[in-house]
Amino acid sequence: MLQIHDKTFEIYLRNDEIQAKVAEIARALNEAYDGKDTIFIAVLNGAFMFASDLMKHISLSCEITFVKVSSYQGMNSTGRVDEVIGLTTDIRGKHVVIIEDIVDTGITMDKIHTLLAVEHPASVKIASLLFKPDAFKGKNKPDFIGFSIPDAFVVGYGLDYNEHGRNTQHIYQLTGSSH
Repeated sequence: MLQIHDKTFEIYLRNDEIQAKVAEIARALNEAYDGKDTIFIAVLNGAFMFASDLMKHISLSCEITFVKVSSYQGMNSTGRVDEVIGLTTDIRGKHVVIIEDIVDTGITMDKIHTLLAVEHPASVKIASLLFKPDAFKGKNKPDFIGFSIPDAFVVGYGLDYNEHGRNTQHIYQLTGSSH
């Protein structure tokens, strides 16, 4: 069990399961982008652990950079995306892989896709550790998915509840949520 603020969470995905899936995603990315001019764009803050572990398995000649957007307050999406730190790397003609911790509504991914399109990349794909198909309302589904999960609140391994809980090796689910 994990207590964060006023909520209690239980282990949902153990670190060994997460690491096995991260390695599997990396193998797929290494195969898909072999010989291509590739740049990974990790979405902060949540994707920092996933991006770090993923890049340890990436054998491609590539770049990595970071963007920071915000669309959550507490446990609910605000329904809007505020760009906090923008893209400073030239992505024109490059194959872009967005690294995201979780795609739920898809609002953040749609906004990032729109922002990147004006920079004329060769392609844009999404690698997300977690995907909530039941919550998804967007246009840009992840292309590389670690786990499809129910629409329940999760924390840990980079994911937060009011900025707390990111620093765990496991992913936890709010107690009383369906599996």
